[in-house]
Amino acid sequence: MRILLIEDDTDTAAYLAKGLGELGHNVHQAHDGKDGLFMALDQPYETLVVDRMLPGMDGLSVIRAMRAAGNRTPVLILSALGEVDARVEGLRAGGDDYLVKPFAFSELLARLEALVRRTTTTTEHTTNLKVGDLEMDLLSHEVKRDQQTISLQPREFRLLEFFMRNSGQVVTRTMLLENVWDYNFDPQTNVIDVHISRLRSKIDRQFEQPMLHTIRGAGYVLRAVR
Repeated sequence: MRILLIEDDTDTAAYLAKGLGELGHNVHQAHDGKDGLFMALDQPYETLVVDRMLPGMDGLSVIRAMRAAGNRTPVLILSALGEVDARVEGLRAGGDDYLVKPFAFSELLARLEALVRRTTTTTEHTTNLKVGDLEMDLLSHEVKRDQQTISLQPREFRLLEFFMRNSGQVVTRTMLLENVWDYNFDPQTNVIDVHISRLRSKIDRQFEQPMLHTIRGAGYVLRAVR
């Protein structure tokens, strides 16, 4: 899992990052609310672990801001506040689950797996993706833009699917290597550049306004034409 951990307590953060990392999960960390919100909105994650009491911006405010921005990534709230009212407030703020400190690592892991499993099941039932006038049918592998059929090779289709699932968000080269090519390292080739160029020639070149943009020094973003 690709996990964002927003926790200001260094001991707790190190403990969770070490435990999750040893199980093969990719853990990114933020130690205050504002940085955590920026990271949550900047890159896609499969789940977030958010401490309720954070400097700069408290955890519930982070979650509310995420939801207001349209980010639906599942969130597990960590808190020393275990009263019913506190748990209800956390869930109503947009949290998907609530775990009271102190907690057992095995329970936290099980809850994260349940959140991701629930989200994955929902996602797998989606057979059509749509970003502006660009449409993708995951069953027939048919792609259309402005009702014009676009023929893609299998890797181009997978690349476009990843962009469409993360539309409006910056996608880095590392994210593409990990999710489209299944590399956990940069093979130092121009494989991404070649496929991006081919994909652009098919989804953008014959249309008046481009959808796939390069963000210098950061990566790429697919945006609906306004």
